[in-house]
Amino acid sequence: MNSLDRRAREHLDALLHRFEMGSLDAPLTNWIGGCLTAGSGEAVTLDSPVTGNPLVRYADAGAERVEQAVQAAEKGQREWMTLTASERGRRMNRAIRALEGHEEALAELESLVAGKPIRDCRAEVGKVREMFEYYAGWCDKQHGEVIPVPTTHLNYVHHVPYGVVGQITPWNAPLFTCGWQLAPAIAAGNGVVLKPSELTPFSSVALARLLEQGGLPEGLINVVNGLGPSTGAALTDHTGIAKLVFVGSPESGRRIAEAGARRLVPSVLELGGKSANIVFADASLDDAVAGAQAAIFAAAGQSCVAGSRLLVQREVFDEVAERLARAAASIAVGLPGDEATRMGPLQNARQFARVSGMIAEAVTAGARLLTGGSHPETLPEEASGHFLSPTVLADVTPAMRIAREEVFGPVLVVMPFDDEADAVRLANGTRFGLAGAVWTRDPARAHRVAGQLRAGTVWINGYKAISVMSPFGGFGDSGFGRSSGLEGLREYTVPRSVWVETAPEASVAFGYGSGVG
Repeated sequence: MNSLDRRAREHLDALLHRFEMGSLDAPLTNWIGGCLTAGSGEAVTLDSPVTGNPLVRYADAGAERVEQAVQAAEKGQREWMTLTASERGRRMNRAIRALEGHEEALAELESLVAGKPIRDCRAEVGKVREMFEYYAGWCDKQHGEVIPVPTTHLNYVHHVPYGVVGQITPWNAPLFTCGWQLAPAIAAGNGVVLKPSELTPFSSVALARLLEQGGLPEGLINVVNGLGPSTGAALTDHTGIAKLVFVGSPESGRRIAEAGARRLVPSVLELGGKSANIVFADASLDDAVAGAQAAIFAAAGQSCVAGSRLLVQREVFDEVAERLARAAASIAVGLPGDEATRMGPLQNARQFARVSGMIAEAVTAGARLLTGGSHPETLPEEASGHFLSPTVLADVTPAMRIAREEVFGPVLVVMPFDDEADAVRLANGTRFGLAGAVWTRDPARAHRVAGQLRAGTVWINGYKAISVMSPFGGFGDSGFGRSSGLEGLREYTVPRSVWVETAPEASVAFGYGSGVG
């Protein structure tokens, strides 16, 4: 065992003890009904993103633990709904304050297992707090409506929870997406069974435990960890789950939607992207180059909204491509725990192989490698894991796979365009529709082009500004439904229409709309 592996294992063991999640030899990876417990299935091995060597093993939750979690969520949800809406909001605010004093440990746990720079993980812990504070404020503001129906009835509509919802979150941002979905779900009155990726099992359990310690009812939030074919299938197929919410790849999203459709259960799918970042010749090129770096190389490109296609007007194409390649080569790639690190490794071996393979395929097809494409030379010898230098490719054609499919890594393709129509055509020439950006000093052009992009989120002279207050989601292979904002809250409720007869002598008649007194 090399020194990096030894330090990582010691660090993880200390963090597991801190959150009372067992030890490295016997980790407790499920939070069910207010109790930490081990799984009941086969062993799952987690590798270190830094070295690629085994880090820890834990037991797959399995169907038995899922059944326990659903039962606990049903009980917790019933207790939650006996509280007034105002009290639920107060409980959510108190619960999130339970993170105080644990923020750094949560960030370290996330960084260690997900391979993300510690500075990014600290920011994500702060975002989780924002999510709970925002949705806590919505608890007693979910007003209904009175409909002026053409009868003697008083007809009112109010929004009621589904009951118990199932959530499945990804390995690229497990803590962020955990808070992203938990907060609106419980603000709307639901109980939750959440399954993180089997590759990042710990931070969601730690968060759920802290929230319950802060005052949420026992069993309101449950976390089960395990493999998709076992634990995931048991969750999506369970008759006690009234709605499914999934964040991940289009391939997995289709399976989730199919599982829900078999039971006529609705779903929300937040999937991948192939977002276009459009730079016109009149843009501030300093800002555009800086923005393009942040759009793709943050989180090592492992982001659904990554600006993986940079479309540059032909007049400034060579200048932007050259400046971007120089800037990318200077990004500090390093160990996730180092404060100076701006980009860490890819999270797992499978993703590293996929990204590396797509780069090689593109070069073979004629793409020109401007920078990157290999393991960084500046890393310690022991850091032999899933590191990949920031990569920029030019001479990419729209027909190439790397221009059409999501890479989910630190790989940017730079492509020229001639005019607005050409830019819009290239930007929309994908089955994804998650995000996009426009860089220009012309405000009319900015709004004109933004209005033509088939994307759920569009930025003008910026990239990746996301707030819990604003709806987020996409079209096509980027999924359907919305997270965050009021729209995200509404995804967790069902409108119920109530009819009250007010006539002194009610008439009961057959036929739609015939009950006029």
